[in-house]
Amino acid sequence: MARTRQRTPSEVALIGRHTQQRSLVLTAFISADGFVGAQALHAQLAADGSPVGLSTVYRTLTALAAAGRADMVRDTSGERLFRYRLGPEHRHYLICTQCGLSRPVDSGPVEDWADGIAQHSGFANVRHTVELSGVCPDCGTGQAATERQ
Repeated sequence: MARTRQRTPSEVALIGRHTQQRSLVLTAFISADGFVGAQALHAQLAADGSPVGLSTVYRTLTALAAAGRADMVRDTSGERLFRYRLGPEHRHYLICTQCGLSRPVDSGPVEDWADGIAQHSGFANVRHTVELSGVCPDCGTGQAATERQ
């Protein structure tokens, strides 16, 4: 189910100079279901007839991630995938390597650990990346059935 949410002026401001192309990228990104790569988002925009270049899509998604309005993970091939962040909180996800299904996970212990490392080391502005992947129950069931044959 796609999220339908109106963009706010503050979100538009996060992507740099306001242009029609950046607004199109932002609107498509907010409507995307789950994580999406820049190339897939660009392909969707092109299929919809939107005149947006691939570099504009990459720049917009990168700017949103830097501003804390998008989560970013890498898939098994190393491609960066982005997911619109509904609120300011940082989240971690468990992602199926077969179908791309993503589920947010309780990341309290990871956040506490990272905060502790920052305090004990004296470092400031410590950031971290945690990527969890596996095979979801639906894909695991299909994989198990295939292996039994």
